[in-house]
Amino acid sequence: MVPELGLGAMDTPTSPKGGDTLQAAIEAGITFIDTAREYAGSEMLIGRSLRETPPPADLCLASKTFSRTANGAQYDIDRSLRALGRERIALYQLHDVSTAEAWEAVIGEDGALAGLQAARYRGLIDHIGISSHTAEIVRLAITSSQFDSVMLEYSAFYPVTASLIDLAAEHDVGVIVMRPVGGSGRTSAMRGRIAEGYDGPLTPANLLRYVWSNPGVSVAIPGARYPSRIHENVATASEWLPMDETERRALEAEAARLY
Repeated sequence: MVPELGLGAMDTPTSPKGGDTLQAAIEAGITFIDTAREYAGSEMLIGRSLRETPPPADLCLASKTFSRTANGAQYDIDRSLRALGRERIALYQLHDVSTAEAWEAVIGEDGALAGLQAARYRGLIDHIGISSHTAEIVRLAITSSQFDSVMLEYSAFYPVTASLIDLAAEHDVGVIVMRPVGGSGRTSAMRGRIAEGYDGPLTPANLLRYVWSNPGVSVAIPGARYPSRIHENVATASEWLPMDETERRALEAEAARLY
């Protein structure tokens, strides 16, 4: 169990305030932080921050491997443990399995899934997940009974995965939403309009409300490079109200007009 607001730490190390941003997230009660071996500097930054300030007992770290082999996945887990300074990682995911070839590779006899299962048996990880940008792969993962969670894109900009979230709920699979406020290009365009005086419904707060209004969503992981973004997101999480269908459709229409 994690709060509805997490932190996607892919871009956090690219900011001179990256360490402060992580500290702000932990102090604000964010207990789900997502990273990956391939996010340059992310695991190292998180590990350094956690060594400087003891984390809360319920902190849930999630990382990922791009390896498609069992040996490669286990090697990446060992590297993640060292970088993060942890003896155990709550969730480890297969990263961006978005083609049929990648899917067949990871689920094969010596594929990365077998490596994650071995690591779980050894007590190095608690749960196994997968991230993907392809609907059919997400569907296969949900119905395979092999994954505790799936990570997918979902927002008012990209509502087409709603049926997959429903399917995950039916199979008791957790759903981690990436790009809940649209991703860097969309978010920048939206914030630029707001700075110029736009006062319509398309705001980061409403985009988060949109995602959380889907009961099948477990956690949304907006990225953050500065503490101010953490504070804004936490404020939204502390007081948000669900959107009705009329509001959701209106926000989707506004998002389509922007991008």
